[in-house]
Amino acid sequence: MRAIIIDDERLARVELRRLLSPYKEINIIGEAVNVEDAISKISDLKPDLIFLDIQMPGKNGFELLEELDSVPTVIFTTAYDEYALKAFEYNAMDYLLKPIEPKRLEATIKKIIEINRKNITDDSDHPILAEDDQVFVKDGERCWFVKLSTVRLFESEGNYVRLYFDDFKPLILRTLNYLDERLDSRTFFRANRKHIINLKFIENIEPWMNGGLLVKLKGGVKIEVSRRQAIKFKDMLSL
Repeated sequence: MRAIIIDDERLARVELRRLLSPYKEINIIGEAVNVEDAISKISDLKPDLIFLDIQMPGKNGFELLEELDSVPTVIFTTAYDEYALKAFEYNAMDYLLKPIEPKRLEATIKKIIEINRKNITDDSDHPILAEDDQVFVKDGERCWFVKLSTVRLFESEGNYVRLYFDDFKPLILRTLNYLDERLDSRTFFRANRKHIINLKFIENIEPWMNGGLLVKLKGGVKIEVSRRQAIKFKDMLSL
């Protein structure tokens, strides 16, 4: 997995590189010292994983994630434990307290590698999910066999995704990035870092703040299309 370390402290970056050196599955492809630097590196290098400090000069780690439309797998690395709950609201895979304990890091890396292997296996079995495909969904004791054309919205909730179809809203153990790669882009569109919408459920579109768009889906749900994604959205739907 291609990874970037984002931390304003040089010694912290050096130490994390040292701790990660035994794990050949993790390839450190770059470092960033602040949010602006990180946005540039993520755009250019397209990492699968970022190790992200929270408190940095200027904007913090949470503000970085707010500016990304497609967020890589995130592991927060910080000296402060009061941000733990908020971190998982931002789809964090894990939250490591500094100084990072080798055993704790080992558990995190093992979890990431296992999830990555499962995703690669699933991708090879089913490269792209078209709207006519049906998928098995299980949430607790309830099960559904869902035709994707009936799913109007996918909403990220940490390491889970909530599907909205008919009157049901089950959770599945997947990331939104994973689904974004698997779903047919002719039908499903990544509106922002938390939502993928079914284009065939769009009822109304109107201009929104900062150059974005506000999309109303059938059923009344309104989803903001971020400024960056709005450009893609307009290009995609224009003649």
